[in-house]
Amino acid sequence: MNDKLIANGSAYITEKIAEAIQNETRNAVISGSYIIDTAIRIPSHFTLILENCHLRLADGVYSNIFVNEHHDTALGKTTDGTDTNISIIGRGKAILDGGEYNGLSERNHMQDGLPPIWKNNLVLFTNVNGFTIKGISCRHQRWWALNFVYCANGYLGDIDFCANDTAIDREGNVYHGIKHSRYKEILVKNADGIDLRQGCHHITIENITGFTEDDSIALTALDWHLEKHFKVEGLPSDICDITIKNIRTSAFCANVRLLNQGEIKLHDIFIDGVYDASKNSQHMEQGYAAVRVGDTNMYGPRHATSDETYNITIRNVYSRARFAITLAGEMKNLVMYGIECENGTKMLLDERIN
Repeated sequence: MNDKLIANGSAYITEKIAEAIQNETRNAVISGSYIIDTAIRIPSHFTLILENCHLRLADGVYSNIFVNEHHDTALGKTTDGTDTNISIIGRGKAILDGGEYNGLSERNHMQDGLPPIWKNNLVLFTNVNGFTIKGISCRHQRWWALNFVYCANGYLGDIDFCANDTAIDREGNVYHGIKHSRYKEILVKNADGIDLRQGCHHITIENITGFTEDDSIALTALDWHLEKHFKVEGLPSDICDITIKNIRTSAFCANVRLLNQGEIKLHDIFIDGVYDASKNSQHMEQGYAAVRVGDTNMYGPRHATSDETYNITIRNVYSRARFAITLAGEMKNLVMYGIECENGTKMLLDERIN
C-alpha cells in the first residue's frame, strides 16, 4: 500500500460510488491512500471494498469518513427514509484513520460555533436496516470510532482499534501511556471502539482487537443530544438482541459496557468471550472492568428498572482489570459464568439496587 496520501479522497470515492450505481454493479473497490475532507455517503444495496486502502481525515476538519445516504436528512429520520443493505469490507490492509486530533470534545461541542461531537465518528450510520462492516483497522479515532443509531440487522467483525494514547501534563509536556490518576491530561477522551445507541437491534459483534481509550464495545441506551437529533419516528428505542463474541482488547474503561437509564430498554444481550489483552500494554495502565452493566453515575433522569434491563448472559470472561464484572442499577434474568481473574483482579463489584 502506498502511504503517500492523495488529496480529494472524498470526491474520488464519491465518484466511484456514482459510477457503480450508473453501471448497476453497486460495488466499488478503492485502493491507495487518500485524505478525506468531507463525509462520503454510501447508498442502499451497495458494497464498498477497501483493498489495501488508507483513508485519513484531513487536519482540522469536523467530519465523519462514512455515513449512510440519508443520514441527517429529514427523510432519514422517518421509516420511509431507512437505508438498507450497506457493506464496508476491508481486504488486505484497510485503515480508517482519524489523523491529528481537531480539539472537538464532549465539553466544547455545539459551543462557539463548533459542530456536534458525533462529527468526530469515523463511521456514523443512522436508520440503517442491514449492514456489514468487517476487516478494517481504526486508528486515532477522534471520539467513538464506529457509531450506530436506530440501526438493525447488522454485522461488525474482524475490526482492530488503536486509539490515541497521547497525554499532556500541566507544563505542556507530551507523553504517551494513559493513567487513571491523570485522566485530565488525556488528549482524546472517550475514544470508544464500537457504540450501539438507541434503537439498535439484531446485531452481531465479533472478533474485535486492539486498544481503546474508553470502552471497546458500548451498548448505551440513553436519551442524549445524539439520540434526540437522530430519532426515527415509528421505530422502537430498545437496544436488544445483540450478540457479542470474542472481544480481545486493551480497554482503559471496559472491554464491554452495557448502560441504560430512563425509559430506554436494554435486553436480550448475549456476551461470550471477553479477554483482557492489556498485559504489558504500552498504551495504558490497568483498566477498570472487563464487563460493566449499569452505572452508579447518572447519565439520564433515573436508573433503569428491572423491567427495562433484562435477559443478559455473560460468559467466558478473563480479566486483569480492577474488576472482572461491575453491576449497578436494577436488572433481572442476569446469567454469568466462566469468569476468570488474574491475581489482584476482583471478580465482582455489585452495586445493584435492591
